[in-house]
Amino acid sequence: MVKKANHCVYDTHNHVVMVMKYRKKILIKDEYIDYLCHLINELAERNDFEIEEIGTDGDHVHVLLSAPPRYSPAKLKKVLKGTTGKLMFARFPQLRELLWGGELWSDGGYVATIGQYQGMPGIVKYLRNQGKKKGKQMSLSEF
Repeated sequence: MVKKANHCVYDTHNHVVMVMKYRKKILIKDEYIDYLCHLINELAERNDFEIEEIGTDGDHVHVLLSAPPRYSPAKLKKVLKGTTGKLMFARFPQLRELLWGGELWSDGGYVATIGQYQGMPGIVKYLRNQGKKKGKQMSLSEF
């Protein structure tokens, strides 16, 4: 859907993957997942993003979002990782014991822009199936 911002009209979609430090499967408790989703949605509201889908498989989080063009894909990842990490540790101090380095997210991650016609249905299907056990997990190349 085409959106409007100051001095521009846009239809951008970004797929951001944030990986837990040490690939720890921390996002298996509903309270952690619910709070993380709440934080991501709050950040989206404050920064004019639109969250389209969120999916997790315990050790990483996929976020499909639309954001004004003033945000580069790298900036989107930085905003999401920095704020969510601090607030997750504040709400759940026990996470620090699991992640002895004091960081929630690995330094790396994945960011991609999604083509608006062919790529969107496939990536939405992939994200909706995150964490569901149907034999083997679908890989990005299979969608």
